[in-house]
Amino acid sequence: MNQTEAAYAERLRALQHAGEILWHRFEGIKLRLADNTFLTVDFAVMLADGQLEMHDCKGSKAIYTDDARVKMKVAAEMYPFVFRVAYPRSKREGGGWLVEEV
Repeated sequence: MNQTEAAYAERLRALQHAGEILWHRFEGIKLRLADNTFLTVDFAVMLADGQLEMHDCKGSKAIYTDDARVKMKVAAEMYPFVFRVAYPRSKREGGGWLVEEV
């Protein structure tokens, strides 16, 4: 787990403690997209209502590669989960996370 993922895990722990999510797991689910093509999202997250979401965190939008974007979009079409990408906000922007649905 890298530094960005560790920071996002802290956020998820806080949300779980607050009751907004029930569960989360780092790299807990590997999705098959095609022959020899898989996507392992950073976090599987179960919301308080039982809905399962897949969250991927990136250090910035600039490092979110086209390959990763395509895989997330393909997975979103194939699987009944909500897929999200999270980016840390700078302290200048108020900190926290920018979370976008794929």
